[in-house]
Amino acid sequence: MLVIGLTGGIGMGKTSAAAHLRRLGMKVFDADAYVHRLYEGDAVEAVEAAFPGTTRDGQVDRALLAAEVAGKPERLRQLEAIIHPMVIAAEIDFLREQELQNARFAVLEIPLLFETGAESRTDVNIALSASEDVQRTRVLARSGMTEKKFETLKDRQLSDAERRARANYVVDSGTTLEHMQEQLDTLIETLQTREGGVMERLRLQQT
Repeated sequence: MLVIGLTGGIGMGKTSAAAHLRRLGMKVFDADAYVHRLYEGDAVEAVEAAFPGTTRDGQVDRALLAAEVAGKPERLRQLEAIIHPMVIAAEIDFLREQELQNARFAVLEIPLLFETGAESRTDVNIALSASEDVQRTRVLARSGMTEKKFETLKDRQLSDAERRARANYVVDSGTTLEHMQEQLDTLIETLQTREGGVMERLRLQQT
């Protein structure tokens, strides 16, 4: 099984790319969506203990939590120390399940893939890339988004140039949806015969 990492900065089209890969028959683990589920369940107690007053009605209030870590790198690292191990465990469970089902590919959709060292759990990485103007236009069109919030989110991520340099493959997501999909189709076709080694490495780590 080949484990594919799918990444890209905010507004680069990860959701659309992941949806297309699902249509091609691949299973995709969405790291962001899983974090949201953690904030509604398994992470609530630990987050409340570390950040008192940031939960409401048994769930993490993401706005309150964001205010607690904004501009405070040490507090952000504290939050990541709670959340990241839970996400990693879920990713590994997902990969094992896909291997048991004899999947040819499994996809980890991780916005901060390189920033968090998640490439250790992937065989190849695809970075979605668009111009800064396209990115800005897309993100600022989102409900509740502001220029300041956009810049804060961007600052937490690698630059597009850095991400492109570290990825195995780059897909241009700055033109049309159809063009992006065509690039993904071509790329997946080239990966059909490529062997993966992540699952064996994970097994060795446990011995």
